[in-house]
Amino acid sequence: MDRRRFMAGTATATAGALAVFGSATPSSAREASGTGATHADGDHVKGLTAITQVFGAGQKLVAVAVEYDREIDGRTLSTSTFTVTDRTVTKVYTNRTADLDERARYGRYVIVELSPDDTAAALWVTQQGGGTPPTGGGVGAGGPKVGDTTPGGTIVAAKATLTQAGPVTTAHGTRYPASTAALTTDAVKNLIVDDFQQFTFADPATGRTLDYNLFVPEHYDPRKSYPLVLFMHDASVVNVATQGPLVQGLGAVCWASPEDQARHEAFVLAPEYGAVVIDDDYLPSTLFDATANLVDSVTRQYSIDRDRRYTTGQSMGAMMSLGLNIKYPDLFAAAFVVAGQWPEAQAAPLAKKDLWILVSADDTKAYPGEQAITAVIQEQGTQVSTALWDGRSTAAEFAADVRSMKAGRTPVNFAAFETGTVVPTGSTTSAHMATWQVAYTIPGIRDWIMRQSL
Repeated sequence: MDRRRFMAGTATATAGALAVFGSATPSSAREASGTGATHADGDHVKGLTAITQVFGAGQKLVAVAVEYDREIDGRTLSTSTFTVTDRTVTKVYTNRTADLDERARYGRYVIVELSPDDTAAALWVTQQGGGTPPTGGGVGAGGPKVGDTTPGGTIVAAKATLTQAGPVTTAHGTRYPASTAALTTDAVKNLIVDDFQQFTFADPATGRTLDYNLFVPEHYDPRKSYPLVLFMHDASVVNVATQGPLVQGLGAVCWASPEDQARHEAFVLAPEYGAVVIDDDYLPSTLFDATANLVDSVTRQYSIDRDRRYTTGQSMGAMMSLGLNIKYPDLFAAAFVVAGQWPEAQAAPLAKKDLWILVSADDTKAYPGEQAITAVIQEQGTQVSTALWDGRSTAAEFAADVRSMKAGRTPVNFAAFETGTVVPTGSTTSAHMATWQVAYTIPGIRDWIMRQSL
């Protein structure tokens, strides 16, 4: 698979959920109650689950799990056994659960994997993919301003229509013949996204309210102390669903992946901003301070290490990461700053922070903005490592790039993608927005961030 796809105040649980995130009854419960999906031709399918995965460019529908009434022999299946409307079937296999795991020879679930390159795969659709990047990302003029509530993206419901075009054989040899019935998914499973909880924070200090997503480590033990990562989204996610920061790209969910959690158990906090917080005037709304108060609130609620809190963000969120580090120097131990900038006249306090900055050289505002900031940091006597990277690099090449940069043992690392290397061929996405589609696919940077401490 391509690597690009690849509480001062009170907190209350958010009621309800968007249809895209599903509220379907688990398959085991459907079986027990006898309320499985039924179809006109009386076939043996009990239900279909749409499986989604988040990539650098956003959430996509990547598979359909077909639940049968008996275990199916996976050896009898092929990519021609099923067809899915407007989608390309890439792999078919059996599993014992509705998961992407090709290890079970038999199983009641048949997993029909779909190409994430299909146009119909995309569940996050942004209106800011091409042309002049938005000001809310810290780039260009005429974009959204502080307080603007216009959503820059849309979440599409995860649905698919499937037909069993070929025969299916059970583990005991019973043959289920092909069918012309078009079956529609009746449940949704959002990989990693479903592991976050949604809450609302009412901040008495600012009077503002923030909806937010929180990932709690699976084996959370209040007797232990955990790091926390704050992710702040860009302007395209303003005023969409609470789960917007989780589906628009990898900035939040990458830290909560099973692989990252195995290396670094951590809380992940992702607010959803109902309005643009900061623009190129660098005069943030009170949601800026409410975010700092939210971090403190979550820290008090759980066993979180105050010396190991980290911030990251893209575009508007990157600007906020820089601004919060300047105004609240003891709030975060390190920051991963992706495609954002801040006035260099205010940047001197950043010389005392651990930073990893990543931007594209053809990002016409964030790149020179970050160059100006690092110049100030160096003038303050802080060492800065710099490098140009190819945004088309493989995972192994990026890992080598990170190792090379870490070898300098500097508190600030500034890497820039070479001009023309982050925008996929044929895409209308700006280099600005394409930066974070690649940036959060590089685990070595996250590992470096998680090793820093106040």
